[in-house]
Amino acid sequence: MNLLRRLKFNLSYFKKAPWDSGMSPPELYDFISSHPAARAIDIGCGTGTNLITLANAGWQVTGFDFAFRAVQIAKRKIRQAGIQADVFTDDATRMKKVSGPFELALDIGCFHGIQNKADYLTQLTRILVPGGFWLMYGFFKPDPLLPGPGLAHSEIDMIPTRGLTLISRKDGFDKQDRPSAWFLYQKNS
Repeated sequence: MNLLRRLKFNLSYFKKAPWDSGMSPPELYDFISSHPAARAIDIGCGTGTNLITLANAGWQVTGFDFAFRAVQIAKRKIRQAGIQADVFTDDATRMKKVSGPFELALDIGCFHGIQNKADYLTQLTRILVPGGFWLMYGFFKPDPLLPGPGLAHSEIDMIPTRGLTLISRKDGFDKQDRPSAWFLYQKNS
């Protein structure tokens, strides 16, 4: 990730980052209600809202973000909530500090912002247990040929080649009226 983009994300967390709603989405609650608590990792955890939700539901949680400022806020919120969570800075395409394995990898808005999605997927499949789940949210690029964040359909088509099977997909629109979707994948055994 380039230095300018990393700086922009860190600065966003000195005020209220526009993507940080402070609320866990219903899709996460739906997953929690239908799966037994186990180990979960939040990739791009931001300020830790979803870590707290998972921990309160009995999950053992780990989270990381490349934005140091977001991790600082997450650690503070976790202390205030009185829960246990391992939170640190890391790069989603390298996951150097992540050992796993995890039964759930949660990604709300990280994968769609990654340039090297192949490296991300390599790390994801490394840390997920066979049969583990990847719950991912992202918005789609308006033009897949333009640089910048967002999912291209060719990138979605690449996911099954990495040993992940699509369980469900729920299409919608984000706050900026961009087409988006929730995906639930399961790692092949």
